[in-house]
Amino acid sequence: MLRVEIAALYAGANILILLALALVVVAGRRRHKIRLGDGGNEDFSRAVRAHANAAEYIPAGIAGLALLSLFEGSPLWLLHAAGASLTLGRLLHGVGLNAGMVNLGRMLGTLLTWVSFVLLGAGLIWAGLGQQL
Repeated sequence: MLRVEIAALYAGANILILLALALVVVAGRRRHKIRLGDGGNEDFSRAVRAHANAAEYIPAGIAGLALLSLFEGSPLWLLHAAGASLTLGRLLHGVGLNAGMVNLGRMLGTLLTWVSFVLLGAGLIWAGLGQQL
């Protein structure tokens, strides 16, 4: 599997997570008859927040994966570790936030997402500096 294929795998999975969370919001709007905002509905507000949070993190994760995949020297394990961490983190966080305000899924999801960002950020800095040395 090539680096860009690895990035595509995790990008595709995360885009589908984002779509699934969007569908939960649309279903909530229909169920609760909410056209704009959250209508003061706590359950619906969590669904909106889960989607918004994914929309905040997933694009940066995909961009990091895509860019890191372009560097020939980037190890395959790093792309898989960052991609899997991002994907599992976003999945756990989305499910956890929809389930309740504070729970293990939400906390682990946040942690895994941040681990992914540390791996991607450090990997990109290493790759960028490696080209200068």
